[in-house]
Amino acid sequence: MSNRTFRILGLLFIAAFYFAALPYVYAETTTATIQDHFKTVTKQVPFTETTCELIDVPIYGQSNQGASTTDLLFGALIGGAIGNNIPGEKNGGAAGAVVGTIIANEAGKNKQVVTGYRREEQCKDITRYQNVTDQVYSHSTITFTSAGRTRTIRFYE
Repeated sequence: MSNRTFRILGLLFIAAFYFAALPYVYAETTTATIQDHFKTVTKQVPFTETTCELIDVPIYGQSNQGASTTDLLFGALIGGAIGNNIPGEKNGGAAGAVVGTIIANEAGKNKQVVTGYRREEQCKDITRYQNVTDQVYSHSTITFTSAGRTRTIRFYE
């Protein structure tokens, strides 16, 4: 190789070394601070609460007394009206009134009636909500100085 080739290779080697080492030579010492940020979150958390109260519960029984006077009169009126509308019957209204009274009396015998009350505790579950506050991660920031300028960058973990 010629002397000129050695010189060119030498200059290329020096230039490569200079440009490769340049960032390290001029690098400044940088301190960076990383900070985590949090936010307050409020949630409504359900919970069950049992409430009880005393109530009056009716006690039912069978009535063997027959129908009331009002029920008997109503049965007679309905039966008489139906009996009067039977074609060819002269006394159909009277017969219908008797039949209506008998039916009303029999219906009254098997009637369910309230014979009394008993006190009973009735409970039910009620869903209620309680506010619960918690601190949760929001984001992080890194703050550093480079080339004389302070910069802050936001990021998420």
